[in-house]
Amino acid sequence: MRGGGQGLAATSRASLTIGDLAHRTGVPISTLRSWEKRYGFPEPSRQPGGHRRYSETDVDAVLDVLARRRGGLSLAAAVHRAEVPQVRTGSVFAELRRLHPLLRPQVLSRRTLVSMSHAIEDECAARAADPVLVGGFQRERFLQASYERWRELARTAQVAIVFADFAAPAAPRRGVPVEVPIPPDSPLNREWLVVCDAADLPACLVAVERPGQRAEPPRQRTFEAVWSVDPQVVRDASRIAIALADELRPAWRDAIHLPPQADPPGASEDLYRATLLFDRMVAYIDSAD
Repeated sequence: MRGGGQGLAATSRASLTIGDLAHRTGVPISTLRSWEKRYGFPEPSRQPGGHRRYSETDVDAVLDVLARRRGGLSLAAAVHRAEVPQVRTGSVFAELRRLHPLLRPQVLSRRTLVSMSHAIEDECAARAADPVLVGGFQRERFLQASYERWRELARTAQVAIVFADFAAPAAPRRGVPVEVPIPPDSPLNREWLVVCDAADLPACLVAVERPGQRAEPPRQRTFEAVWSVDPQVVRDASRIAIALADELRPAWRDAIHLPPQADPPGASEDLYRATLLFDRMVAYIDSAD
């Protein structure tokens, strides 16, 4: 559960009343209040006068519960699986490691991250059907070198979201990357993200720039990185990033409807063993640069 109304959706960006939420989801106000009392869901932010306020992410979460109920889950199970992720830190890297502590960070060069990112992007373009895509580029100038790649990826994706220090982000519209500006104090200024959340090709690479490197040229900087092709890890990376996009640029939802995503299967033991082997291979390749 999100604690004390301090989750990402429980911020000043939450502007929907409980009546708005009821209208958008078709769930009566009395039922929403009953769910909140019994399950702590959906958990609103509170205005100084005590009035409830909700975000677009809460709308999606309630619709997700309804979809899971139609699929045969009990209300308690549907609520548990559809809860809005609590992004406590504003960092995809930190939140993903909190949810999946067995992920093994590796120190990698920027050159290796570029190669791994291009591999994920190329496979996504070649094979993924209706993916949800996320890219974190830190600076708008870093995005420019990959913008045409991401524009092509966005053309066939459910949505493609890119984070950077945009001074004047373009108006959101379907078929092009949704530009989400990063505030100067956001942890995303130090993070590198590539997420391809697709049923037939789940993959994510999430990294954070190591401290004390601001005097170094960008090409020489190193990152702590985690990666995964476990569908559940990838789905969590996607949900965390989308929750951050809802916080930093909620208006993107006005242009693009993203339906609730069904729960993915877990990774097999064979996939886990292959991941460990690939981790070791990447470490050797990176150290040889």
